[in-house]
Amino acid sequence: MKNLKALDWVALTFVIVGGLNWGLIGFFGFDLVATIFGDMSGFSRVIYSLVGTSAIYMVFAVGCFARK
Repeated sequence: MKNLKALDWVALTFVIVGGLNWGLIGFFGFDLVATIFGDMSGFSRVIYSLVGTSAIYMVFAVGCFARK
């Protein structure tokens, strides 16, 4: 964890936010992002896009870390 770059930390943060949001949706039917930023508003779509992009980035980042 010490060798993570700033982009890794940002991506990890978005993946955690996305995971917590999906947990809230699954357990309670509560979408925190939609509640804060509006249901499919422009800003909430940006958040969802960043979460998805971060997840794709982390797939490749974890693959690179596993090879070391």
